[in-house]
This record gives sequence, C-alpha cells and structure tokens, in this order.
Amino acid sequence: MPIDAVIFDWVGTLTEWHDIDFHAESLALAQAVVNADHEIEVSRERLHAAGATIWGRSRDHQRSATVDDLFAEAGLEHDPSLLSAYYAFWEPHTFTHHDVRPLWESLHAEGIKVGVLSNTIWPRAFHESAFARDGVLDLIDGDVYSSEIPWTKPSPLAFGAAMDAVGVRDPERCVYVGDRLFDDIWGAQNAGLRAIHVPHSDIPPEQIGHSEGDPDAVVHRLEEILSVIRAW
Repeated sequence: MPIDAVIFDWVGTLTEWHDIDFHAESLALAQAVVNADHEIEVSRERLHAAGATIWGRSRDHQRSATVDDLFAEAGLEHDPSLLSAYYAFWEPHTFTHHDVRPLWESLHAEGIKVGVLSNTIWPRAFHESAFARDGVLDLIDGDVYSSEIPWTKPSPLAFGAAMDAVGVRDPERCVYVGDRLFDDIWGAQNAGLRAIHVPHSDIPPEQIGHSEGDPDAVVHRLEEILSVIRAW
C-alpha cells in the first residue's frame, strides 16, 4: 500500500535533542509576571510546579494547554509582551536538523505529503517562525500544534487532526516519525498509522507514559526515512 503522508514530531525529531534546565526555563517565564506581591523566585517555583501539572495532564489525560493556561495554573498574572526571555530561552533548542530540507524535498518528489504534529504550549507563530528561519516552512503541507486543539498525543484525535491538516484520510497510508515511544510510537500505532522511531532523546522519567509502542522501523538519521518509506 503506498504512503500518502509522513507526519513528524518536532523537538527531538526534527531538532537535536537537548537536556533542558527547567529551573532556568521557569525563571525566564517569571520575567513576564505582573502585579505580584512576592519575589521572583516565588513566581518561578509556582510556574515550575504548574508546568509539571500541565504536562502530567497531557501525559495521563491527553489534555492540551497554552502558555496562558500555564500562568493560570500557577495563579499568576502575566503580560504576553514580556515573554521574550522565555522564547529566547527556547530558541537554541529549535534549530531544524540539516537533513530535514533534503528529506522533505525527496518525499515531495515521491508524491508524499509532509506534516508536523507537536505537543506544545507555544503558539503557532513561534513554530512557524522557527521553520521560516531555517528555510523549511514552505515544505510543510499541514501542521497541527496541541496548543490549538483540545488534545495532545497520544490521543487518536490529535493524529486525526494532523491527517486532516495534510489532506489525507486513510491512517494505513500515513507514517508518523517521533522520538517518544509513548506519545509518538504507541500513539500513532493506536491511531492506525505506521510509526518510525528516532531513538536519540533522553526522555525525562516524569514524561514517560503508561505504554511503549514497538516501532515499525527505527532510524538513526532522518535521511534514512526515505529508504524505509520506499520499501513499504
């Protein structure tokens, strides 16, 4: 059966995996807090705890969230115009791997659509700016970010939204590529897609879900995906 679309996870799949200093992340977030009657370290602690709660809901209940939801969970007011430190913190972790553009061009040459499905609290504009910066935005046929829909991976509804975005209907003719055995591999297979694992990420224990998928293929470089797809 031919493949109509290949849909990709983002961080850790299309980018290099980096371990994250979550203390520094929550401190960067705290720069946007306004009208607080406490020291910035208190805001940082609340935001760190709120982040753990929100990602726990994603893992256990596939409930999505946004940056606004994070501050609400922490019980803090914020000014979105002051989030520049937060996005600057994440920017070094967003650079697209150099294999991505040639791979996506090759998939298009084979008549295969390219999609992106990412669990994220960030707005679409942040993702698109990163893809545009790296010269690959024009190759994406459809992209879905959980901050825009009610669900996160591994919900089948999230994978269905990604298929709708790229304009394909049959999950058996779709492939998902990701670095997480729960969200990406188990989730994709549970939704009827084939799944390719990129096993380079050191997933934090608190983000590992209740199940692990057995991938249909494993690749150690993104450029290997095309030969896998051709064999299918």
